[in-house]
Parts: sequence; structure tokens; C-alpha cells
Amino acid sequence: MIEVREAGSRYSTLAEGRETRHSFSFGAHYDPRNVGFASLVAHNDEHLPPGTGYADHPHADTEIVSWVVEGALRHSSTVGSGVLGAGTAQLLSAGSGVVHSEVADGPPTRFVQTWVRPSEPGTPPRWATAAVDAGPAWTCLAGPGGALPLGAGDAALHVAALADGVRLELPDAPRLHLFVVATGPSDGLMLGERRLVDGDAARLLDEGGRTITGVGPCQALVWSFA
Repeated sequence: MIEVREAGSRYSTLAEGRETRHSFSFGAHYDPRNVGFASLVAHNDEHLPPGTGYADHPHADTEIVSWVVEGALRHSSTVGSGVLGAGTAQLLSAGSGVVHSEVADGPPTRFVQTWVRPSEPGTPPRWATAAVDAGPAWTCLAGPGGALPLGAGDAALHVAALADGVRLELPDAPRLHLFVVATGPSDGLMLGERRLVDGDAARLLDEGGRTITGVGPCQALVWSFA
């Protein structure tokens, strides 16, 4: 089964100049039919003008993985801090509790942030980053064998950069969440006969191994769940 969620159907939060586009129920946007997928409970596409973002706020028992698409993100927390450029992945394992902030450092910044439920509650919080060169094959950003350790069982986040005509098989997993980050309104990828453009997503059940094909330059982000 494949369920496509178009970009225009996402919930949107506008505050203090920034825009957040949510793939699942989040904050004031509550939909009991759309509270998550597998252990994925948040998938936010963040667009921050310079100097905007989120002041200190707490988290606990959440594995938070961010991928910086463009610009620079200044992250400060009680377990680690730094400025993350485009092509950087960040893991914040909130565990028993952590306070952090995120602000666009300089140019307009876009990042995709995802939250998954941890395998065990109350673990020591930790922070890690990794610079990743996304290419035409899958690179595991977080999860088993990936650039960043993830305390969420067999869940894993992968990234690939597709040029026009490049074909790539999706990971072979029973549950997949595919998200498209494209550079232009007509760029994206083909999933079967369906064209997905910037901000579109697809939730796949027992469809692992399907082929996607680039239509103009884009990044594909895929969460896989055993």
C-alpha cells in the first residue's frame, strides 16, 4: 500500500517570521487520524529567516534527527552546541531530559527535523553531528550502521541526491516514509506513475524495493522501519 501526502495538505505554523510545515499532528494542529507512522511522531519542514528560530525549550524521551538543507543552523543545548551547515545531520537524544535552542545563523535556513520514539525511556541525553555528502546511492544518516547512533531499534533515516533520470531502489523494509526536497517547482521524483515534488511525502507498507527516478535535482529522505 502507498499513501501519498501532497505538500499542500500539510499543516502550517507561522510565527515570528518563520514557517513550519508539519507532516503529522503537531502543536495546535491535531488530527487523530494522523498522529504518526511506525515510531515516527513528528516530521517538520522548517523555513527560518535570518535570526529566527526557537528559544530554549525542553524535550525528553525523543530521538530528534535534523537534516540541514540550506543555510546554517545554530544549535545550543545542555549536552552540546554548534553551527550546522547544509549537508549536516544532527542527532539529539533527549533521553531523561534536555534543553535546547535552534536559530538561523546568517542566511535563510531550511532544515527537516524528525522525531522518533526511543527504544528505552530515561537514557542519558546526548548530541552528535555528522557532515554527509548525499549522492545517488542511499547514505544512512542515523540508525544501524549510519553516521549517527540512534536509540530507536531498527529505525533508520537515509538520504540520497537524485539528478534527472537517476534510478534508485527504496530500502527493503516493511514500512517506509519517503519525503522529497527539491530545488524547483517542477523538480522531484517519480514513484511508480506518481510524480512527487518538493514537500510531497509517501507512506509505504510492504512496498520496499520499489524504484524511484529523479526528475530534475532533488533530495530524497527515507525513514525505514523494520
